[in-house]
Amino acid sequence: MDYIIRPVKEAEYPVLADFLYEAIFIPEGVEAPPRDIIYQPELQVYIKDFGRLRGDTGFVAESDGRIVGAVWVRIMNDYGHVDDETPSFAISLYKEYRNRGIGTRLMTTMLDELRRQGYRQASLAVQKANYAVRMYLSVGFEIIDENEEEYIMLCRLS
Repeated sequence: MDYIIRPVKEAEYPVLADFLYEAIFIPEGVEAPPRDIIYQPELQVYIKDFGRLRGDTGFVAESDGRIVGAVWVRIMNDYGHVDDETPSFAISLYKEYRNRGIGTRLMTTMLDELRRQGYRQASLAVQKANYAVRMYLSVGFEIIDENEEEYIMLCRLS
């Protein structure tokens, strides 16, 4: 499959709402929540006013002229919040584009960009049952904390 990874354009910021919904981990046999769940305050921190806050950076994966995945970071008080100097990750792909290496490329592209920008580390939160845990470990994240459902992961960039 041919695809490119490129910076997200300001006019494309609204597509992050779609990928925020796609990023919600839904275990096997569990019904997906309604799309309007992304308007809950704890999820809006990922996308509200994207591009206007310090640390907002994003990339998209594009195939045949269509955006099929996105990764973005911002310094926010989200589930993976470590401190006010550490950007937190959000990443998702449309289902039919998963398990093809695109997510790994999105992650490594963002990690390289964060290094270039001088960040020392990046964080994320992920459901323990999410298959993406393996990919996060493979690109350099480590588990630094956990609760019943989630891991808090950190990638040291220097």
